[in-house]
Amino acid sequence: MVAPIIATMAFFNSAVGSLQTIVIALGAGLGIWGVINLLEGYGNDNPGAKSQGMKQLMAGGGVALIGTTLVPLLAGLF
Repeated sequence: MVAPIIATMAFFNSAVGSLQTIVIALGAGLGIWGVINLLEGYGNDNPGAKSQGMKQLMAGGGVALIGTTLVPLLAGLF
């Protein structure tokens, strides 16, 4: 009876690790996209693109922060 529970927990911990990697990668991608938009806004002197780039950069940092701090806490739920 103990072996299926251990196997289930190992699978769940593996899934949490994979989810953490995916969330951090999405946050990094959004942050990189924000940097590109920000630099494009500075290059073309476009305040709208600068604003959008800064928002995307900050959102990407926030998503990556969630991936590093909150997603690992899911492993302790069960």
